[in-house]
Amino acid sequence: MQAVVYQRALRPLLFLLPPDTAHELAFTALGAVEHLAWVRACLRLLAGTTPASRRGAPTGRIGARVMGLDFPSIVGLAGGFDKNARRPRSLAALGFGHLELGTVTAQAQAANPRPNLFRLPADRALVNRLGFPNEGAARLAERLGEVRRSPTAPEGVPIGVSIGKSRVVPVDDLAAVVDDYLAAFDAVHAVADFVVVNVSSPNTAGLRTMQAREHAHALLSALRAKAGASERLLVKIAPDLTDAQLEDVLSVVDEVGLDGVVATNTTIARGGLATPATEVDAIGAGGLSGPPLRQRAVDVVRRVRARLGRRVAVVGVGGIEEAEHALALVTAGADLVQMYTGFVYGGPLSAARIGRDLARLVERSGAASIGDLVG
Repeated sequence: MQAVVYQRALRPLLFLLPPDTAHELAFTALGAVEHLAWVRACLRLLAGTTPASRRGAPTGRIGARVMGLDFPSIVGLAGGFDKNARRPRSLAALGFGHLELGTVTAQAQAANPRPNLFRLPADRALVNRLGFPNEGAARLAERLGEVRRSPTAPEGVPIGVSIGKSRVVPVDDLAAVVDDYLAAFDAVHAVADFVVVNVSSPNTAGLRTMQAREHAHALLSALRAKAGASERLLVKIAPDLTDAQLEDVLSVVDEVGLDGVVATNTTIARGGLATPATEVDAIGAGGLSGPPLRQRAVDVVRRVRARLGRRVAVVGVGGIEEAEHALALVTAGADLVQMYTGFVYGGPLSAARIGRDLARLVERSGAASIGDLVG
């Protein structure tokens, strides 16, 4: 019912606004949820979710234990929505089983010139070329640390932080790039349950070259050494890698001993869209997200699992709008899944709805829990 109200009444009004204005309006609306415990309690009641305990084993059909962490639901929020840790309590109350905050960089930076965010309603997709706008890794860490220490911290919902390269650091200076990522990691790791290394955004010039074997090994081995064995470290990869490029980056993941892979980021491909080509061409460069990415995300997740086996965690991202989409990523090999564009189009309670529907699919399959279905 809530989804119908959002999609038929609220979303048309929001979509009259520019995407960045609508996004900020949504953040404003979540302000009361973030800061008032009784409002969060009401929202959990509406969403059909309850706070989970970080100390207990995961319960329910869609709970999972991954990387030594308990996830109340495998359905999480992808990086990019809450770049500065402004709304972690409210997002947890909406029913997300984990949050990936950021991407943040060591140095604060503004967004790329506007317009930098576009909707493709015919494809239920988004195109963004924001370029990691954020207040800096240290500010995110300060804000998230305050939330963690507060009596109303979102206990039971693991929180990760995505780190990227500062725009002012030249990508052809590998030593400087590594130092920049290390500075971001130093700032955030103490307040994060896991850290995701974003080397795959198409919106920072040259960043995707960091997925090449030599560069990836230099960066990820330095971060692994800095993190030590106790820190959970993952890398987020692009959907546009060739088979050979994917093998290169996965071989580095294996050699360096990362804890997981997030598959995938947005795509630069534009094939098979319902939106007229003239409109797509007018938008220009940027990363495409949503349903057009769905099948490629499933394919990459399957290849990651086949190459790395069960040793690493695999987080599937791309085009999740329904429980069946999440289940397709799970059966391909994902331990966890994330959504962003489906959250924008489906409404604030979409994660809770998908979680409930996913639990029914697991029950119907005869499995005891979602983990039994991981490919």
